[in-house]
Amino acid sequence: MEKKLMLIDGHSILNRAFYALPDMTNSQGLHTNAILGFLNIMFKFLDEEKPTHFAVAFDLKAPTFRHEMFKEYKGTRKPMPEELREQVPVIKDVLKAMDIPLMMEEGYEADDLLGTMSVVGEKEGYQVRIISGDRDLLQLATENVQIRIPKTKGGGNVVEDYFAKDVMEAYGVTPKEFIDMKALMGDASDNIPGIPGIGEKTAAKIIKEFKSIENAHEHIEDVMPKRAKNKLEEFYDQGVLSKELATIKLDCPIELSFEDAKINDIFTGEAYQLLKKLEFKSVLKKFEGEHGEEFSVDIRKVSNLDEADQIFTKAKKSQAAGLALYHEQDSTFLGLCTGGTEVFLFQTEGFLTDEYLMGQAGELYRLVPEVSMMDVKEFLNELSLSEEDRSIFDAALAAYLLNPLKSTYEYDDISRDYLGVLLPSKKELLDKRKSIFEQGELIPEGEQIIGYEAYVACACVEPLKKKLKETGMLSLYEEIEIPTMVALHDMEVRGIHVDRQALKQYGDQLVGRIEELKDLIYKEAGEEFNINSPKQLGVVLFEHMKLEGGKKTKTGYSTSVDVLEKIEHLYPIISYILEYRQLTKLKSTYADGLANYIGEDERIHGKFNQTITATGRISSTEPNLQNIPARVELGRAIRKVFLPEEGYTFVDADYSQIELRVLAHLSGDENLIHAYEMEQDIHARTASEVFGVPIDQVTSIQRRDAKAVNFGIVYGLSAFGLSQDLKITRKQAQEYIDKYFETYPKVKEYLNREVEKGKEEGFVTTMFQRIRPIPELKSSNFMQRNFGERVAMNSPIQGTAADIIKIAMIRVNMELKKRKLKSRLILQIHDELLIEAYDSEVEEVKEILTKEMMSAAKLSVPLSIDIHTGSSWYEAK
Repeated sequence: MEKKLMLIDGHSILNRAFYALPDMTNSQGLHTNAILGFLNIMFKFLDEEKPTHFAVAFDLKAPTFRHEMFKEYKGTRKPMPEELREQVPVIKDVLKAMDIPLMMEEGYEADDLLGTMSVVGEKEGYQVRIISGDRDLLQLATENVQIRIPKTKGGGNVVEDYFAKDVMEAYGVTPKEFIDMKALMGDASDNIPGIPGIGEKTAAKIIKEFKSIENAHEHIEDVMPKRAKNKLEEFYDQGVLSKELATIKLDCPIELSFEDAKINDIFTGEAYQLLKKLEFKSVLKKFEGEHGEEFSVDIRKVSNLDEADQIFTKAKKSQAAGLALYHEQDSTFLGLCTGGTEVFLFQTEGFLTDEYLMGQAGELYRLVPEVSMMDVKEFLNELSLSEEDRSIFDAALAAYLLNPLKSTYEYDDISRDYLGVLLPSKKELLDKRKSIFEQGELIPEGEQIIGYEAYVACACVEPLKKKLKETGMLSLYEEIEIPTMVALHDMEVRGIHVDRQALKQYGDQLVGRIEELKDLIYKEAGEEFNINSPKQLGVVLFEHMKLEGGKKTKTGYSTSVDVLEKIEHLYPIISYILEYRQLTKLKSTYADGLANYIGEDERIHGKFNQTITATGRISSTEPNLQNIPARVELGRAIRKVFLPEEGYTFVDADYSQIELRVLAHLSGDENLIHAYEMEQDIHARTASEVFGVPIDQVTSIQRRDAKAVNFGIVYGLSAFGLSQDLKITRKQAQEYIDKYFETYPKVKEYLNREVEKGKEEGFVTTMFQRIRPIPELKSSNFMQRNFGERVAMNSPIQGTAADIIKIAMIRVNMELKKRKLKSRLILQIHDELLIEAYDSEVEEVKEILTKEMMSAAKLSVPLSIDIHTGSSWYEAK
């Protein structure tokens, strides 16, 4: 049998994997992209080569330098990004757990160990394969030693393979001569200086003719071209040093024996557990037998009424239950787990009617202390649950609170993060199918999904509650998030009335103005073109019209809002284009888009999402009613199509400057608190201090600028950002910010304190203990860290404001229901609540809004609201 030795250049392949794959973290926040990429590359070559012996080489630590001058070069390598650095010890642990030997010798680089092992291996009769991204290793190629370099080409992965003859064919030099070629051309990535002005082609030509750098120097007069001759003569000593830097040692002391390097079973139990923690589902599939046994639930289908009665009777005496509910056409599918891995599956059949199954599920909520589901909001009506039901446990909502940065909170996410069990996701099980049903029937994979959901819902309650207690968020979950869920559900069910005719007229109005703007743009440009094409628009603006401020990219000129807004004040055409864009978006999103959402009851029943934003704010989708443009009157006018039903009036209440009031409370700044206690115009007060004028002499422009400063501070705005917003110099903007912090010194202290807290603890919290993790603060990327600092400043403020509006919304909704009023809460948009108030109840509704919103939280400054009424949302707003 042929003996084959495969060697991997550890750091080189790990580095390649890090930059090849997008940033990834596991649920514990550990970066994992380099580890996953390394393992994928390793398995690929193991499958291809099927080696008998295998080892991975790593630098142990900084090498001892073979020449004093080496320190100037090898010692100045760019430091490893922190996100990659933290993955190095982990990949070593994984390889050790797989019984794969590591070659690491103090004082020697991985290159030297690979070189020595390849020489020894070849002498011992092995075919040697070295996997590396470093072309330095081409010098090791022989008839029996092949260098394999994985790389990305044309968007795909390819491998360049080099025996000695392949090096000769590619570069025209032998592997040994390749060292001299490298010495001439240098290698910035490996800090080999080379000789200035000599590139790869010239270096190859010189070494092909003279065989070595020393021989070329001896025959310096024959070296061509003349420029290369002069450079070689001037920098010869640097070239000799570069050759020494580039030469790999072939005689290192290596303790690893070939017996140690023999491949055994790499799919060990220890490796399986490690990879589970890293959450590499794709890699775990390679494990077979006892280590790779897939977790499964025992699904028992129940179709007999007597058996179902017995199961539900027993379940009602449990301490906890997990439910999974699905509806398809006229059928209900219910998964029930009360402990262990047994899941009962019921579906509408015979005496097991929809009413029976939903009635039994509702009974469970009334009798079992803790009943958990993945998305309770969808079934609140059918289960007859309210804010006061303390048995409600929404697993996805709890998981969201514990880590609001994740994109999904499905059963597999929760199982992995809180039960330590890796389950196949819905997407994996369904493959390319979109539903768990086919022609109204539940498919086998659908049964698995319902089983997993019910099992996880039941099993996760205790670990999730424990974690909520540890983080101090249990009361936030029980007293704010669960009642919020009920309020959001109520709003979704009620919907908001839309006048179809008014919507059509609004669309016609937009079309009229869009056509006007088209003509104005064409007139200014002196030609007609496709305004919706960024490429054509860029050419017209920055080439044909020769406007200033053009930024050329690979695909043409950038015509982004940022670019255009900077020159809007200089050219009328830019204002027309920006308005045209807003109005065309309004037409597609609202004038055309809203019509698709109007139900048979002439109301839009949108979705309110509780687990999307990292700060705890509610988001609105299907349709999104939060992004109605406020700058353009035609944008604001969309609210005119939202009308109350006959006999009702809209009452709109929104908090006044809630984030600035929260900032005053959290910072404890006496000047800011005093301004609110005295009911001063906070923007005029700030303008007075920043611009040094009496408050009664503040101009509207100064107040506008001060407003930008006030809100900019809340969002961690930099001098550069403020200068862009106010179209002033960066120096002026910095002066404004400095003056602001002189006026409100404790605000600066507070913001700095939050950033430091974020760095130390990895997260910041709101007044109600809501956590906002900030992994960006540990990033090696300056822009990411800068973003993290802004998030640390803003999240406690914005998150606290979000918590306060949730509390107000809960209380208002509950009070309206408690008094059995016909008036109903129908919208929550940022800091605003919209009530469809029965005409005779308007004053009572105003009184409820005032009382509940102003007392939603106890701050060191008073909460203030503005209330308006109207016969449309536009009038009320």
